[in-house]
Amino acid sequence: MPVDFSGTWNLTSNDNFEGYMVALGIDFATRKIAKMLKPQKVIKQDGDSFYIHTTSTFRDYLLQFKIGEEFEEDNKGLDNRKCK
Repeated sequence: MPVDFSGTWNLTSNDNFEGYMVALGIDFATRKIAKMLKPQKVIKQDGDSFYIHTTSTFRDYLLQFKIGEEFEEDNKGLDNRKCK
C-alpha cells in the first residue's frame, strides 16, 4: 500500500521562490503576485490517483493525475506553462 499523502498542506515559507520563478522564465508581474501568496493545498489520494486542489487569495487550481501515467498540465492563468 502506498503512503497516503491526503490532507491539508499550508505553505510556511518560500525561500528563494523569486529566483526559482526567474529560472522558469516567469514574467515580472506574475512573480510579484506569486511571491506574496500563501497557498493551501488539499490532497486527496485514492490509491495511485491524486487530486490536488490549491487555493489562494489570487486563484484556485485543481490538478488530477495517476501515478505512472503521463499527463499534460496546462498552467494557463497561473504561470502559463504547459508541462508533461
